[in-house]
Order: sequence, then C-alpha cells, then structure tokens
Amino acid sequence: MRVAGRFPAVEWAADGQPIAGESESGDLHVAAAFEGGALLGMIDGLGHGPEAAAAARVAAALLESQAERPLPTLIQACHEALRPTRGAVLSLAAIDARNGRLTWAGVGNVEVVLTRADPAQAPRRERILLRSGVVGYQLPALRTTDHAIFPGDVLVFATDGLRHEFSEDVPLAMAPAQLAEHLLRTYGRSADDATVLVGRYLGGAA
Repeated sequence: MRVAGRFPAVEWAADGQPIAGESESGDLHVAAAFEGGALLGMIDGLGHGPEAAAAARVAAALLESQAERPLPTLIQACHEALRPTRGAVLSLAAIDARNGRLTWAGVGNVEVVLTRADPAQAPRRERILLRSGVVGYQLPALRTTDHAIFPGDVLVFATDGLRHEFSEDVPLAMAPAQLAEHLLRTYGRSADDATVLVGRYLGGAA
C-alpha cells in the first residue's frame, strides 16, 4: 500500500504492509486538509486481520470528516465510535499553517517523530508523548503538546511494526514517498502490520 498527496501546506506519503499471512492490514493513515492547515495521523487497530482493519476504518472516516476539530475532541469522538469494535491506538498531529504551529496527541504506541530541517534547531528531533490506553476501550486523560513548525520540517508516524531505530534515520533530502518506502523497507517487521506516514511542512497558510 503506497499512497501520496499534497495539500497547500503539507506534502505527505504513506507506505505499509500487513503481517505475513494476512491480506489486510489493521494499520491506516489519515491525511486531511482543512481551512488553514492539515490533520495527519496513524491508527493501529488492535490485533491483525479484518477486525483490526474494520476498527481502523471507523476511526479514519471520522477523523477525515471532522479534521478541523481540536484533537481531544477528535480522540473522544473516536473513542465513542470504536466502542463496538476491538478498539485501536492512534496518534494525531494538527498543523496550523497560518501560525506555524503543530499540536499532537497520542493514545497507545504509534510513534511520531518531528525532525527539524534546520540543523541548528535544538532539539533536532522531538517525539510525541504517548499515553497508555486503547481508544474504544480505556481512554486516558487526554493531553496535547504544542510546537513551532518550520518549512522543511518532517513528521514521521510509525506503528509498532517498525523497529524503533527508524526515528534516527530520517534523510531530509528524500521526498516523502521515497522516505516512507525507505523506512518501511529498512525497519518494517513481517511479524506485525507495519505502516509509516511521512509529512513535510511546506509553510504558508492553507
């Protein structure tokens, strides 16, 4: 599964593969534009196969249709919508292109890393603060973190089907589609669903 797209403020791409022996992945990315910005996210339905994929699709449809809403509101809405399913973990990032701000929040173990284009920027890499829980089953207290974001900065989302070392290997010269393919090929594990989403901030109001 390889897809890519471009919004006024963000260029993005996703690549993924199901666990060995399955035809359908329980991982699903989200990329949706709204007035003044964009929402990027990754959903990992619990387990594998059709039931995990069904849970991920429920969350993705809701997120894409309400992308402009605050992240805690979106996660709470996903929690209610996923109650009849086996649930999911997810991480979301909302980009406010008008003000050059990034807000993110996560429940579960979908990693997100922000790599700065400017090598003088410190810290060069920032990681999302993840909170234990399952959307649709047990939701923790929701907290968001806000950062400045600059043109050329790159966000990478990865499910637990990628080895953790991916976060140290983000060649900024690669286009998002190339980078997503590189990370999946290099760090993906056949023993789990594995999906990566890459977003490059282009700057400017959407």
